[in-house]
Amino acid sequence: MSALISVSRLTKTYASGFQALKGVDLEVERGEILALLGPNGAGKTTLISIICGIVNASEGSVTVDGHDTVRDYRRTRSMIGLVPQELTTEAFETVWATVSFSRGLFGLKADPGHIEKVLKSLSLWDKKDARIMTLSGGMKRRVLIAKALAHEPRILFLDEPTAGVDVELRKDMWGLVRQLRQDGVTIVLTTHYIEEAEEIADRVAVINHGEIILVEDKVSLMRKMGKKLLTLDLQEPLDTIPAALDAYHLELAGDGRQLVYTYDTQAERTGVTSLLKDLNLAGIKVRDLKTTQSSLEDIFVTLVSA
Repeated sequence: MSALISVSRLTKTYASGFQALKGVDLEVERGEILALLGPNGAGKTTLISIICGIVNASEGSVTVDGHDTVRDYRRTRSMIGLVPQELTTEAFETVWATVSFSRGLFGLKADPGHIEKVLKSLSLWDKKDARIMTLSGGMKRRVLIAKALAHEPRILFLDEPTAGVDVELRKDMWGLVRQLRQDGVTIVLTTHYIEEAEEIADRVAVINHGEIILVEDKVSLMRKMGKKLLTLDLQEPLDTIPAALDAYHLELAGDGRQLVYTYDTQAERTGVTSLLKDLNLAGIKVRDLKTTQSSLEDIFVTLVSA
């Protein structure tokens, strides 16, 4: 893959003096799904807004497919579809008129076939003649995505696309995102739902206090930073953990009926074998055991709280 979007030394300082971005460098590869994660106020929306040409940067540059977003604004903006956080739609217009108008804004001639395809892909076809004001919040969110796809962009920015929608609709949107990627669309997704990134992203970028602190392939990130928990179900409950087991930093759980051991999957020795041996020497009988891998959410929390 090659970089479709290149962000270099990007800084944004608002008139109030607040520095939203601090020398951000980021590359988005052609054809990938990149999840941009960060707490509220981290700079996610500011970064997206600058790439899309909505907000001016204080310093630095952005190129889309080799074209500068300031000097070649029209060209780069026509390649981008943006689904904002806010539900900003023309309340009295119909779904069909709203989506068709969005296509016209980019100087493209009418293409009813494409609009029909987009609406059907978003399960909006039966709502095409409904006024926006009559739709549910989830349906309005779908209309925003349809508007962003109306001009056939090569890049789609989804800024909190599933905020406030139910789980079923969220999963429908995950399916749509995968299909768009298969159709050659590059997708940048910001989300507060970490499981969303874990489910559909190829790579993860974490931004905090206006700085990119990590960009990594999702699978590699979870393998590299993930911890495993070994939960041991005991035959008899413990009141305290014997001092002979202090080196393992065990936690007592389940009203004393469980011991929890955390270990690094990348370490040369996990310590599990020696733990089981020492438990036996201490007279602690294990009834059952299970392992669980830390999630992307666990890793995210660790990164932003460091």
